[in-house]
Amino acid sequence: MKNKFGFILVKPQLGENIGACARSMKNFGFSNLNIVSPKFAFPNHKTRVTAVGAFNVINKAKVFNTTLDAVDKFDIVISLSARRRDINKKHITMKDFFHILKKKRNTKIGLMFGPEASGLSNADLSFSNYILQIPTSKKFKSLNLSHSVTLICYEIFKSINKNTFNKIGKKIKISSKSNVSLLVNHLIKLLEKKYFFLPSEKKQSMILNINNLIYRLEPNDKELRILASIISTLSKK
Repeated sequence: MKNKFGFILVKPQLGENIGACARSMKNFGFSNLNIVSPKFAFPNHKTRVTAVGAFNVINKAKVFNTTLDAVDKFDIVISLSARRRDINKKHITMKDFFHILKKKRNTKIGLMFGPEASGLSNADLSFSNYILQIPTSKKFKSLNLSHSVTLICYEIFKSINKNTFNKIGKKIKISSKSNVSLLVNHLIKLLEKKYFFLPSEKKQSMILNINNLIYRLEPNDKELRILASIISTLSKK
């Protein structure tokens, strides 16, 4: 499914940024990198240094002379912009973006990013279906190119693997409250022997704090046994 996504970098100005983008793409399982009119010889030394182990992404990257050539193979193009544009395109939120990913499962989607200094031009945006703005602080909206690519890679990866993450979470069985109660009662008895609850009029509030602390945890049985062992060991003379 990840093969249907392509990343389009329009007129990137720094080789280091392309390398960082390639690294992020590989981190999340993407490899389709497309570059439009880079302002330097590609690939160069700086690109390879920041790509670290993502040389396969760099080596397979395709270079185009025009934005139109780069978007030609995609069914839908979503452009990233740090500001709202006065152009007849649908501006979408991250929620809309997720809806598109879910609805267009068998569609080739191109994600287009502009130059570091100026962003995409209106001419570039004219080839897109949607304009997506990553939510940031209103005081400073501009994101580094590689940071934008990383965020989008992560969000797509998370969306695709949502069920996998849920299954992993379900395999870890949380210990029952009855087992937690046994631990708490054991701890309170040990603390009483050590005259911990002084002055006595504060005992109930102190126990309440202990309950609040331990009961909000979600340990599994193994973790609960370890915690019980630690408490027992510390209580020995």
